[in-house]
Amino acid sequence: MTPGNGTTAPAAHRAGVFARLASWAQRRRWGALLLWLLVVAAITAASQAVGSRYQNDFSLPGTDSQTATDLLRKHGSAQAGDSVQIVFKDGDGLSARRDGIEKMLGTVRGLPGVADVRSPYQDRSAVSRDGTVGYATVTLDGKAEEVPKSEVTAIIDTAREAAGDGLEVQLGGDAVRGAQEESGGGAEGAGILAALVILVLLFGSLLAAAVPLVTALFAVGSAIGLIALASRVFTVADFTPPIMMLVGLGVGVDYALLIFYRYRHELIRAAERDPGPSRTEGEERTGRTGGAGVAADREAAVRRALDAAGRTVFFAGCTVIIALLGLVALGLGSLQGVALAVALTVLVTMAASLTLLPALLAVFGARIQRHVLKSAARARAKGKREGNRWRALAGAVQRNPLPALLASVVALLALSAPALGLRLGFADAGNDGADTTSRQAYDLLAEGFGPGFNGPLVVVSRGDGDAAERLRSTLGRTDGIAATTPPLPTEDGAVSTVIVFPTSAPQDEGTADLVHTLRDDVLPPLERETGAEYLVGGATAATQDFADAVSSRMPLFVAIVVGLSTLLLMAVFRSLLIPLKAALLNLLSVSAALGTITLVFQHGWFGVEPGPIEAFIPVMIFAIVFGLSMDYEVFLVSRIHEEWERTRDHSGAVREGLAATGKVITAAAAIMIVVFAAFILSPGRMLQQFGLGLAAAILLDAVVIRCLVVPAVMELFGRRAWWLPGPLARLLPKVSIERPGGS
Repeated sequence: MTPGNGTTAPAAHRAGVFARLASWAQRRRWGALLLWLLVVAAITAASQAVGSRYQNDFSLPGTDSQTATDLLRKHGSAQAGDSVQIVFKDGDGLSARRDGIEKMLGTVRGLPGVADVRSPYQDRSAVSRDGTVGYATVTLDGKAEEVPKSEVTAIIDTAREAAGDGLEVQLGGDAVRGAQEESGGGAEGAGILAALVILVLLFGSLLAAAVPLVTALFAVGSAIGLIALASRVFTVADFTPPIMMLVGLGVGVDYALLIFYRYRHELIRAAERDPGPSRTEGEERTGRTGGAGVAADREAAVRRALDAAGRTVFFAGCTVIIALLGLVALGLGSLQGVALAVALTVLVTMAASLTLLPALLAVFGARIQRHVLKSAARARAKGKREGNRWRALAGAVQRNPLPALLASVVALLALSAPALGLRLGFADAGNDGADTTSRQAYDLLAEGFGPGFNGPLVVVSRGDGDAAERLRSTLGRTDGIAATTPPLPTEDGAVSTVIVFPTSAPQDEGTADLVHTLRDDVLPPLERETGAEYLVGGATAATQDFADAVSSRMPLFVAIVVGLSTLLLMAVFRSLLIPLKAALLNLLSVSAALGTITLVFQHGWFGVEPGPIEAFIPVMIFAIVFGLSMDYEVFLVSRIHEEWERTRDHSGAVREGLAATGKVITAAAAIMIVVFAAFILSPGRMLQQFGLGLAAAILLDAVVIRCLVVPAVMELFGRRAWWLPGPLARLLPKVSIERPGGS
């Protein structure tokens, strides 16, 4: 034991695996750097040479919509594929435009990817009552996500050539929207720049700020290349890369920062514990250091930082990966690919933080050490003690723990309340920018035919011709239906489809209710009467099926993630109450984030176009936020646990734990917030929701939960916080997250 400080000398305990990893990276610093450079270069070159094959798969086997699609494909129906609407408007009427429109449609009919074209002049129902608006239906030879964007772009360009002289031509449909999707813009660059600014303000040094950021960029670069290669084998959605960038940058900087900050702390403690014979009076004033003793301080600081914070990063990263892999249990098509991709990103960032970061610290350690000790000397000269403000905050909360807890929980519950009315779905053309052709086509169809024409239902009838006619007759008398088409038989005549146009818009709650009414109340009696089989399909019904599947499987997903994470924390902290508290608080931060995006995107706050929340956003936000919240929980509570093991003073341990981690948790959270919030600037509604949800959750978690709720709850728990029932203690494996011997 070193006199006066109660800590164990570095040599007094056997180095852990992370300390040994740090030693390896320091000894072979240039080899480690070269290895990472070669890995990133090789992965990037391979992914560019092979190319990616991202594809969306929202199919849900066993649902009515998917069964309807499979049935139509089996019997050769043109309606098996998605469609594109070519919408025309002429204030003087469309009858005089027939020759030009028919000629253009003939050209479209011969384009690749087109299965069928139905002219507005073939069916009077395809022209509005006043004759000014009409639409042609271009049926594709596959689902929107299966048709190459180049083929859809050719349809758009060919159709738009017919516009002019008072004729307006716009195109709608999921395929058109997909072909015109914009990239993420400068969101990633804005996030990186903001993160660098925060790191410079935190450390006061560009070099010190750059080390965590470079570590994160190496990790993200490797992960993106790996997922591009994996997309050739597995189903990975095309929106995965920006999500990987979003999570990878935030988590990568976060993990590297936690280790780097502990390294800085160890440098200062080493200097305070043993100034050493090599540090002269002038070196104390200027912060200049040299000699073998100081170099040994740096090497020991890296090992000790990895042995403590490295363990924290490892276990925190495991909770993120567990949460993401829990998405696999949902069985939701390409969402599984997104979960695996983001989990791999977190895994690579962990590897970079544990191997690349120590190598960078070994290369730039002398310059960083001079700056750290110089800053610490200035602070000592001014009589400042690091963490005083956080120590004072913890003390204030501990004096009044119950009011602080109640006020915080009430605020979080108030933010969570809107999530009770969360409505899942997918954005449609009504949420697109006003200048896009898909939005203008959407508005023209609503103007000419009513809002339901933008989200028709495809009702499939398998039976004789009379069954299809009975279907159309019944649907025509059903409330909520504006119009229907005549039955459209397949090539073999075994199956017919009736296109149903609701009176409400695709995203309206009334349309979702209509889907359920048809399936539950209208069609079953008709099936019993006719002996036929009826299925409600189409894009709108498929969206509802996806949303229903997420809602029904969410409880299992939450139970898996919360259960496994709680068991992991029980093993780490040997406590029953702390893991349960962490799980409840993390659930509260997730619900508050979902309430926030519900207010903004569903209720249209701040001028946002109101609409449903993207169906997979809640589960993705839950998986990522629950895991990231555990980062801060593990980092804060592990420091409290260190102090508790050292002093057995519970209240003092809480104060010192917050004092030691408050600044770095706030900085790490600020970086994640700006990185995530930058994606609110993205053109895509999905990324906007994702960015806002993650930013709001991290803000609430770092400010409200870690700074107020956790100190209050820990004070109320007292020494009971570290209690673990004997039978449970014998069952759980013993896992230590603190460096043996304390810090």
